[in-house]
Amino acid sequence: MSQVVDKLVDKVTNLGLSNTLGGSSEKPAGPTVYVDEGTGSDETGDGTSEKPYATVLHAMVAKGQDASILTRKQATDDWAAITPTALKKAKKSYELHEKKMKKAAENKDKLEKEAAELKEREAKKLEESKKIQLVEDTSLPTATKVKIRGCANYHEKRVRVFGWVHRLRQQKENTFIVLRDGSGFLQCFIGGKLAQTYDALTLTLESTVEIVGTMKPVPEGKSAPDGHELVADYWKLIHAAPSGDDAFSNKINEHSDPSLLADYRHLVLRGEKAASVLRVRAAMLGAFRTTFEKLGVLEVTPPCMVQTQVEGGATLFKLDYYGQPAFLTQSSQLYLETCLPSLGDVYCVQESFRAENSHTRRHLSEYTHLEAELAFITFDDLMTHIENVICDSVEIILSDPVISKLVYQLNPKFQQPKRPFMRLDYRDAIKWLNEHGIKREDETTHEMVDHVVGDDIAEAAERKMTDEIGVPIFLHKFPRELKAFYMKRVPGDEEYTESVDLLMPNVGEIVGGSMRISDIQELLEGYKREGIDPAPYYW
Repeated sequence: MSQVVDKLVDKVTNLGLSNTLGGSSEKPAGPTVYVDEGTGSDETGDGTSEKPYATVLHAMVAKGQDASILTRKQATDDWAAITPTALKKAKKSYELHEKKMKKAAENKDKLEKEAAELKEREAKKLEESKKIQLVEDTSLPTATKVKIRGCANYHEKRVRVFGWVHRLRQQKENTFIVLRDGSGFLQCFIGGKLAQTYDALTLTLESTVEIVGTMKPVPEGKSAPDGHELVADYWKLIHAAPSGDDAFSNKINEHSDPSLLADYRHLVLRGEKAASVLRVRAAMLGAFRTTFEKLGVLEVTPPCMVQTQVEGGATLFKLDYYGQPAFLTQSSQLYLETCLPSLGDVYCVQESFRAENSHTRRHLSEYTHLEAELAFITFDDLMTHIENVICDSVEIILSDPVISKLVYQLNPKFQQPKRPFMRLDYRDAIKWLNEHGIKREDETTHEMVDHVVGDDIAEAAERKMTDEIGVPIFLHKFPRELKAFYMKRVPGDEEYTESVDLLMPNVGEIVGGSMRISDIQELLEGYKREGIDPAPYYW
């Protein structure tokens, strides 16, 4: 029945007649406000006819419930006074809104009061904590200074460790620290008075500390690095790391932009992933050195500053060497070649530099370059040598349980390469790409077309082929136009070179190599074709 009355009231109101069925014929005394349910906006509107609100509730909140409200469904409709039914519903919503706002204000006041009281208590607690001074108990057994990696040998014994606060969990009465010293991670338990000092209450991540206590296995059901923890009886803050805006966790985190991470590389290195990468890298270099020693290849140390180019003048970093032109080395190949007659097979681990301003995964201005030069070998010998170096080195890395664990943490899908590696002639690779529908972009038309012999196979196509085949590939015998002038021609097939790239699934090219031209006249002709003055290469 009430709905019928409401409808009659609305009709009478719209006809401009006196409302004798309930309500008042008097207009509200408030300002006129416009509400367009179709195109209005509660965020950007101001209640005028040009910028109406979207809801009646917002109009009441903004202008008061006594406002004279004109509404319409869409921009093509005429403005009309809000119906009593709609006004009644809006006022109920307004009343609920006001109650919520009042409650929110009360809660806000309560929370602000509680926050102020908590802040006062914390300030008082901090002030009281300054009175607590820790002194190491000399009656206890002398603590042995150890690195974290050696703590497993000191269970139930007193030790002294130093390090950085890697993780921090502060409770009401106790503090748990995961300490890092570069050799490992150690959970440390600080309780009682030790956790109530000013330094303990204000401790921050990456602060440096000294902690003394007894090594114990973690309680059953609990976990910690290596299954043990240090129960402290004394500790000391060596240096506090910044807090607030300058705190470690506010400088970098997992959501930080890569450019920011590059600027804070010194902090990124403190993370577990970056540290693991560096450990695996160190183990890899050690494995390569062990492999080369086993193969009878001697390490030498060529210079970084040179006066000759190797790959091309456009990619040289030039510098002034006391009035003479010099460059940062692109490759140590030439210096290694000079060592062959006296030392035999040689290799180096050296930084190389390329002035290529290209922002791709294949272009680095500086990188660690592992290079080797071998005497009196065939092209097949070269590929077999590369295969042995890679496989033997990986076997050494994976034989170390600590490093092996890091390898699979960083790359869970890593697969140890198996011998023998596939050997794929460049021309057969072109054929394979076309048979499997892997195309290239035409430089003129930009259309995707088949590969042809003579193409420099693009990285994307090369990687797709390698990934689909799924095994390490020696891609060899490239056309001479695609390779450096000093690479030896294939006997009886002079348009191609005894050159090779080693391709790994899910990675791409990891090794490049070739046989060298040994005929002096042929080499000098190559200098001439490239426009290189042979004089600086007299040696």
